[in-house]
Amino acid sequence: MDISWVTDRIALGGAIWNAGNMEEVAGSGVTHIIDMQIEFDDRPLARPWGIRVLWNGTDDDFLPKPPELLKRGVDFALEALDDPRARLYIHCAAGVHRAPMMTLAVLCALEWTMDDAMRLIEERRPVVDFADVYVESVRRFVEARLESAARERGM
Repeated sequence: MDISWVTDRIALGGAIWNAGNMEEVAGSGVTHIIDMQIEFDDRPLARPWGIRVLWNGTDDDFLPKPPELLKRGVDFALEALDDPRARLYIHCAAGVHRAPMMTLAVLCALEWTMDDAMRLIEERRPVVDFADVYVESVRRFVEARLESAARERGM
């Protein structure tokens, strides 16, 4: 399996595609998956292992991604990571564009700066190619999230 551990609990990589690969993912301790590929839904493969999957498929079309797409993934990730035993795998088909974008959004939601998060992701998975349009989608999502949190606090 093509898995790169970014932190001790968050990994990113390429597609799972078959039961043998899902067994390997389960064997690595993964409890939750964010599947960013529109090409394939992991849920049936994950069911026998009790792994929770968010199928959050999107095209790798180099177009801006809507904040709702990123919010679904971030909400799922944060809920999963509330459990100290949870381990999260974020993937797309190749682990080069869409999964790194979602991993960046998750790390930023965990209070990493964008620059530090990008550096860590690229260090742990050198094949990553942060498309400018995807980074800008994450930047807009993070800014809107911060503004919303400030409004809730009455600032």
